[in-house]
Amino acid sequence: MKNAKLALCIAVAAVLWFIMFSPWTAPHINFWYMMTASAAILITLSVCFGEWKGRNGKRFSLPFTLFCAVAIAVALWMAFWIGDKLSQLMFDFARPQVDLIYSIKGSTSKIYIALALLFIIGPAEELFWRGYIQEFMQQRLGKNLGFVVATLVYTLIHIWSFNFMLIMAALVCGVCWGLLYRIDRRLLPALIISHALWDTAAFVVFPF
Repeated sequence: MKNAKLALCIAVAAVLWFIMFSPWTAPHINFWYMMTASAAILITLSVCFGEWKGRNGKRFSLPFTLFCAVAIAVALWMAFWIGDKLSQLMFDFARPQVDLIYSIKGSTSKIYIALALLFIIGPAEELFWRGYIQEFMQQRLGKNLGFVVATLVYTLIHIWSFNFMLIMAALVCGVCWGLLYRIDRRLLPALIISHALWDTAAFVVFPF
């Protein structure tokens, strides 16, 4: 039953990402409204199917959690900044594909995008992909294999964008947040905050 629920959740996420990113559906929707709705669905699935009550262990202090969150977000942004510069030197298609990612902003208000990323989208992705999917995978397959499988699933649902730079960005982010969760699941609150901060910085405040 639990395996069926997991498969259903991944299938739902795959369909939502297909709608948001595929060239057949993306032009007909407002990406940010759809992403907000998708995030709400992910949160609902995480709460309904995730085994949150059974998680034990002393939580990290709020100051430590906030420090880790900011440090992770800053380090990841810097890694992407360097990666963006190097990729432009190595691949002719890199900058056009990055510009294509940013073009999804359209006419949507930056304030709306920032608020959605901070309070809904960023937190929802971590609760779903690390807090639920990766946690389930690690319990069933072991920490190492569970981390690898969950990261691959997170990366591959972006494949319908047919955008190499976006897929690689998802892989890097998935490895970063997933590895930290694999090291210590108590970092989940820090990962949630860092994801929200990084998303907002990368898409609104300090775009590449």
